[in-house]
Amino acid sequence: MVNGTNVTVGLHALLLGFPALFSIVNPLAGAIIFNEVTAGHPHQMRLALARRVAFNSTIVMIVSLWGGSYILNFFGISLNALRLAGGFVVAARAYQMLITPETLEERKQIQAETAFDTPGDLSAIAFFPLTLPFTTGPGTIAVAITLGTERPLDHGALAIFFTGLSVAAIGVAGTIWITYALSDRIGAVLGLSGRRVVARIAAFLLLGIGVQIMLSGAIPVLHQALR
Repeated sequence: MVNGTNVTVGLHALLLGFPALFSIVNPLAGAIIFNEVTAGHPHQMRLALARRVAFNSTIVMIVSLWGGSYILNFFGISLNALRLAGGFVVAARAYQMLITPETLEERKQIQAETAFDTPGDLSAIAFFPLTLPFTTGPGTIAVAITLGTERPLDHGALAIFFTGLSVAAIGVAGTIWITYALSDRIGAVLGLSGRRVVARIAAFLLLGIGVQIMLSGAIPVLHQALR
């Protein structure tokens, strides 16, 4: 039976996970680049690519959310150390996105354009490079692993917590599917300036989440040191 506390844990995971993953993936900006690199291809192919990229992104995010922090724990890294290091990585990445979003955009565009340099199977193109590293690259994986370190100590609430994170990942994957499928319209509406505004708002939100995760690791360490 799910009690009120578990519902709160799941809701907290959802509200923490969705904005963090959405900010680092930034599907709106990605959709504009997706539109540019697939402009010369049939509409049905673009829709199929959007669907497959969204599905692949779901797998990448959920595997990182559920398993990443446990794999690092296996090597003897404490949970608070993971929170400190992961929060710092997330905050540093967000700061870079906030100051120079155009650098990240250029890198992503180069990665996406390589997908059509040589003909190949559609499923292979959808995974590399359109899913990894273009849509859910190392930054997304780092954020997902860091979110996993926020898991509660109560083992009874673990499943609820990771279910909330998984729902967040599926929600972000849904936005990837929708925005990539409608990438031509989104590109026409946002344009270059709109893309930069969206990128900076997302980066600022992600910066705050990274600092919050760092504090969740630093406060217990400081408390233990003072005792």
